[in-house]
Amino acid sequence: MPRQYKGIPRQVNREAKPHGVARVISKRGFCSRSIAENLVREGRVSLRGKIVRDPDTPAYENDEITVDGKLIEAAQKFYFAMNKPRGIVTTASDEKGRRTVMDLFREQYAKLFPGKPVPHISPVGRLDAASEGLLLFTNDTQWADALLDPRTPKAHIKIYRVQVAGKPSAADLAKMEAGFNVPPRVFGESEEFMHAERAVLHSEGEKNCWLEITLSEGKNREIRRMLAHLGYEVMRLVRIQFDKYTLDDLKPGEIRPLILL
Repeated sequence: MPRQYKGIPRQVNREAKPHGVARVISKRGFCSRSIAENLVREGRVSLRGKIVRDPDTPAYENDEITVDGKLIEAAQKFYFAMNKPRGIVTTASDEKGRRTVMDLFREQYAKLFPGKPVPHISPVGRLDAASEGLLLFTNDTQWADALLDPRTPKAHIKIYRVQVAGKPSAADLAKMEAGFNVPPRVFGESEEFMHAERAVLHSEGEKNCWLEITLSEGKNREIRRMLAHLGYEVMRLVRIQFDKYTLDDLKPGEIRPLILL
């Protein structure tokens, strides 16, 4: 977005849907939404030349917004892929002090681009701590929202390689594709219907095997819960594809810039 000089009004698309000013600041990549909310409450944010103190004050994507008198323009868009190792949690910070994907991202970014500031960026979706594999990152919230849109799940498939103890029968794999109700995780919750778009044997050894499972939804621990219900222990769970993007030869713990497809 080109800089708007004093005396030259910005063109604002009033047909677009407004959002809270704190959210707009965050979407421009200036800071996180929670920090933006604090900046607004402290009276450090001006919207169209007037100080605002309510983080939910309606603002448009192209509105003139300043923080401490500095114009906040749209940030450069960043897109990255990470091969998340096991034991790393998919959060910005962790109350238990565990290592997070953002800790790892900052370290890897500094290695790839020494001396450059780390962009304000977030993971797209999540992988639980025990899972590993492909995790996407961006500061393009529209792109991320489109990938996670529940209205078009089959357009954004996720493919996993799953190592299990033993060897699931063809009948059990067919059950996963047909779908079934899975018991609740905690008392008071309801059963959930879960299914895989595809569940096939990938390779096998003497005591365990690898499955390839394709999902079109993002229910919590869906693969682990389905296999546990069928009596199989998951030893490893690796995401190898999300939408059109694949893990390829990216090593555990590493990141790479993503070329949009």
